[in-house]
Amino acid sequence: MGEGCTRVTKYFLFVFNLIFFLFGAVIMGFGLWLLLDNQSFIAVLQDSSLALKAASYILIGVGAFSMLMGFVGCLGAIYEIRCLLGLYFACLLLILLAQVAAGALIYFQKDVLNAEMSKIVTKVLDSYGTKNSSTEQAWDYIQRTMDCCGWTGHADWNGNMVIVNSSQLLFPCSCQNISLATGNTSDSGFCEAQTSEWPVYDAGCAASVEGWLITNVGVVLGVCLAVAVIEVLGMILSICLCKNVRTEYYTKVSKY
Repeated sequence: MGEGCTRVTKYFLFVFNLIFFLFGAVIMGFGLWLLLDNQSFIAVLQDSSLALKAASYILIGVGAFSMLMGFVGCLGAIYEIRCLLGLYFACLLLILLAQVAAGALIYFQKDVLNAEMSKIVTKVLDSYGTKNSSTEQAWDYIQRTMDCCGWTGHADWNGNMVIVNSSQLLFPCSCQNISLATGNTSDSGFCEAQTSEWPVYDAGCAASVEGWLITNVGVVLGVCLAVAVIEVLGMILSICLCKNVRTEYYTKVSKY
């Protein structure tokens, strides 16, 4: 009866570690997406803040480490190797504590993060047009797809150096309201206004972008919560299997 329970625990632990391995791949993939995607708001923040690039690398590292731990857990479970099971339990505990600490830090520093985001976007708008970078392309994409202009409104563009120094009445083409368009309908750069009023959207992108971020953060938190549940189950199964592995099985480790 005890051997049957051990066998069931072993295969349950194997399945849970396989799932843990797959979630690690998801986390690593999300980190790579943040680092490489040039058509999202993250691209605007990446070129302006080393902290967000570091966060992407951290996600990639955590995902890769989770995949490694999933592999170690599968190996320890299928061959009933106590040292691997103990190492697996200790690493899962450390990962779980790190996740809780990171979540608490983000929650209590959210106001600071919002203020930093506003500063970054203002800097992007002020320097827009001086270089054709992925940051500018990402911001054009945001304004086109979200039907918005500026961060809080089109007045945020009044500090742009190209607009200020131009003898023409320029406005950003990417936030042009198609229903009000009378001439150039370019998707990027600056267009010349035919009247004193810019034919652009009145709404700023802050609300839309924040909604986009909240939606994606919800996905990330959901993945992290699912990973945490799997971690706890993996810890329980690993310690149970480690206690139930018989000594004569452990002495056969050298054969593997």
